[in-house]
Amino acid sequence: MKIAIEGCCHGELDKIYETISYLEQKEGIKVDLLLCCGDFQAVRNEGDMKCMAIPPKYRKMQTFYKYYSGEKKAPVLTIFIGGNHEASNHLQELPYGGWVAPNIYYLGYAGVIRYKGIRIGGASGIFKSYDYRKESLRSVYHIRNIDVFKLKQIQMPMDIFMSHDWPLGIYHYGDTENLLKKKKFLRQEVEFNSLGSPAAEELLSHLQPSYWFSAHLHVKFAAVMQHPPKGNAPPRVTKFLSLDKCLPNRDFLQIVDIPDRPDSSDDGLEYDPEWLAILKSTKSLPSTSCQIWNPPENNGLHEKWDFRVSEDDMMKVMEDLDGKLSIPDNFSLTLPVYDPANPQPQMAPSYNINPQTTELCATLGLTDIYALVGQGRGELGQSFGDSRGEEDDAHSVESGDEPSEYPTDTSALSGSFNPDEITIEDEWEEEEEVKEGKFTKPSTSEIHTPNRLILPEPKVSTSPSGVTDLVNMPPPLHSTPASVRCQSENSGDDSNNEDTSAVRVLKRSSDERVNPSSRGTAPLIKRRNQVIYTTVDDENED
Repeated sequence: MKIAIEGCCHGELDKIYETISYLEQKEGIKVDLLLCCGDFQAVRNEGDMKCMAIPPKYRKMQTFYKYYSGEKKAPVLTIFIGGNHEASNHLQELPYGGWVAPNIYYLGYAGVIRYKGIRIGGASGIFKSYDYRKESLRSVYHIRNIDVFKLKQIQMPMDIFMSHDWPLGIYHYGDTENLLKKKKFLRQEVEFNSLGSPAAEELLSHLQPSYWFSAHLHVKFAAVMQHPPKGNAPPRVTKFLSLDKCLPNRDFLQIVDIPDRPDSSDDGLEYDPEWLAILKSTKSLPSTSCQIWNPPENNGLHEKWDFRVSEDDMMKVMEDLDGKLSIPDNFSLTLPVYDPANPQPQMAPSYNINPQTTELCATLGLTDIYALVGQGRGELGQSFGDSRGEEDDAHSVESGDEPSEYPTDTSALSGSFNPDEITIEDEWEEEEEVKEGKFTKPSTSEIHTPNRLILPEPKVSTSPSGVTDLVNMPPPLHSTPASVRCQSENSGDDSNNEDTSAVRVLKRSSDERVNPSSRGTAPLIKRRNQVIYTTVDDENED
């Protein structure tokens, strides 16, 4: 099974699908699935654009609306998670996941589904300490403690997991110096071990998936992490890969070959029984207040603290679904679509209940929290009126709020209006260098297609014995790869001998630039989740 991994999408669906088509023709392969690691920007019309935390002058309609309207259909089944630049009102319609367009599926705030026997999970948003423990819906861009708590109830093995920002500390398990050559301004965060998400680090330790894919930092980086063994089980290995944003000469796409699972269903996307049982088990936990929420613990203060599910719980889910795990093809339009011939720049954001969420909630007895809050508008009404809802909320931490249990996040030190933005606007300026409609497919000479996805040697805090050199792709069952070999620069790996196991494309070749308006030659960069850093490299992150 060939799975294409894409970094930050930024609404460039036409270009991404064109690149996949080009690679399919060049390599003589067929891509089965596309995974996008956030900043998808599922913008349907001008009202949706006003719900994105992006400077107004850089807001562009891009091409998603064509797939939403039916003008085009995604040529490959696409699964994505949310990042920190999204049409928040759209994704809030689908808190448990759902179709945003035919053949394009959103995993929700957190979610797990299956495709041909491969178990795929993900968590949307980035880590912000002041929103992490709140039950509020106001920040769709930020991962919440309650979603992490649900994911930590998972007991069955995970094949693939996606997050937008990196797990904290993952950079120690790859070619760190090469990363810092590309992104010089990350050095201080790496040295202080403060780069990345502590929440994602928790999930990585708990889930130990075979693969973890991320984006956010606009750089290609691969790592191999060998986890300490659990009990008598052999240690598991996670292969991490982060990719760039969709621009010419950038490493934004990688094709990974994963062995097919025998006797797996060919019915397309399927619900995951354990995950749906966890949603049912935890349905009493979510609320729509802005209060601090701490996960229940076995400390005598909570009636229930263990929300892991049993086989009986999963069987009840199967009964709820009438034994049918296939995710229904029930996409429907919920908003008018952007019309290039009749633009509506004054269109206001809209609040809509999505029939997909209504149907799932009715089937499983869940609560559509978006609909619940929308009945009285309340605090949710402040979240999508325009993008200032998200930006203002970022600094609405009350003095009485409890401090985060994650002291590495120092984003509250910033004086920036929107902490999800950076003081240097290179992220959008570099897109302006690519003229509208002038995106060209790379020539054969511009593409390097190695036989294998190359990974660094795995690193562990306590090295288990018996680890050799070659990391194979996971077999059909969730066993630990037999061995590890470092062959060259970072990339990925594949146990099969097929020469189409990986495709490396589009590496940036432009010169580094310096912001002339900065102090001296070192512009100030406000990095998300961190303090302000100085650097001569203004190739900032998103």
